Amino acid sequence: MAPGLPSAMDRPHFIGIGGAGMSGIAKILAQRGAAVGGSDAKESATAEALRALGVTVHIGHAAEHLADDASCVVVSSAIREDNPELARAAELGIPVVHRSDALAALMDGLRPVAVAGTHGKTTTTSMLAVSLTELGREPSYAIGGDLDAPGSNALHGEGEIFVAEADESDRSFHKYAPEVAIVLNVELDHHANYASMDEIYESFETFAGRIVPGGTLVVNADHEGARELTRRVAGKVRTVTYGEAADADVRVLSVVPQGLKSQVTVLLDGTELTFTVSVPGRHYAHNAVAALAAGVALGVPAAELAPALAAYTGVKRRLQLKGEAAGVQVIDSYAHHPTEMTADLEAMRGAAGDSRILVVFQPHLFSRTQELGKEMGDALALADASVVLDIYPAREDPIPGITSELIIEAARAAGADVTAVHDKDEVPTVIAGMSKPGDLVLTMGAGDVTDLGPRILERLAK
Repeated sequence: MAPGLPSAMDRPHFIGIGGAGMSGIAKILAQRGAAVGGSDAKESATAEALRALGVTVHIGHAAEHLADDASCVVVSSAIREDNPELARAAELGIPVVHRSDALAALMDGLRPVAVAGTHGKTTTTSMLAVSLTELGREPSYAIGGDLDAPGSNALHGEGEIFVAEADESDRSFHKYAPEVAIVLNVELDHHANYASMDEIYESFETFAGRIVPGGTLVVNADHEGARELTRRVAGKVRTVTYGEAADADVRVLSVVPQGLKSQVTVLLDGTELTFTVSVPGRHYAHNAVAALAAGVALGVPAAELAPALAAYTGVKRRLQLKGEAAGVQVIDSYAHHPTEMTADLEAMRGAAGDSRILVVFQPHLFSRTQELGKEMGDALALADASVVLDIYPAREDPIPGITSELIIEAARAAGADVTAVHDKDEVPTVIAGMSKPGDLVLTMGAGDVTDLGPRILERLAK
């Protein structure tokens, strides 16, 4: 058993091992010497990448996939109670461990950085992990998306720093005890788990309260929800604020677009520092500044870390260029909350010049659509034209009366050009009919809309 491997997790079985969070933990455990097994609903490149590390991956969920000698069963909040492998674990008396507890165990004894917020977690976690790696710090990291190749969302490093994306959706980020915590923004989301903003604030306060003595909370000075959190934790934890606000500790003086990059200048400890961010958009520049502030809080010199941030060139599904055909570029976006949609569309507008932006949007979750459908429609008004698909249910059952028509009506009321398409297979033909050379097509959403990029390119090529 490798050093740092919790004994209860030397033979773990993951239900849903192909998921972004689950696969990362499985990978790190395998790299630390655990005999890892698991199952997933379908075959994937992530499953193949895990197999290459010696992980046993079954496709489909069945009781017989769980080995009798498994030391624990790891689950996420998405796993239903009637899962046959979960039932088998109960029969065998095998302990069930939540994903967040497994991740917390992996961070034990290291210097954890936990990145939280309603939007931007994956990007900011990736920026910090990549820049620390560029500096030879050899961090461990667990990210909610692949950096490039399948399975690149996590790594067991030999260094003392562990950078992790911290999920607030189910309050699982309360399990971590970070040396440095980042809060990018605080907004109402995850309506199945939070009934009000007060509940959201209480949850983030609990997260901030988990910072170890002498640790640091890095928090956005430009976002009202984050500022409210700062007020609530004042005097309880050391805080470092960042942003364009005049009172920010790390103040953003300018963000200058340079094609698909930005040049950012900040004022930190009385010194101006200018560096490059290799992805477009003001919100990504601010994510980079959050990563910079967190690295400095860890003791990494700002003059070293700032230029290293340019090594980050994007994460899959975060404005990722999928290809070009017939003069049309196809880009993929994970944005599914109105704030994220607006930020990505504004970033693309800044980089597109005179090009038209066409969006293929797939709403994610009935509860989110019920609460934020109007705001999603308003965001789509930033595009030149949009195609809206049916709601991707993920873990939810349908809510009567809640359909993507809520978004379409709101978008049209905001002046948007919107087409409803109920059959996903028809989208490549619809987009081919709408687009012309020079256009940018953005597939947008947290569901399987990402699969459409290659199919749209294939249809355009014909």
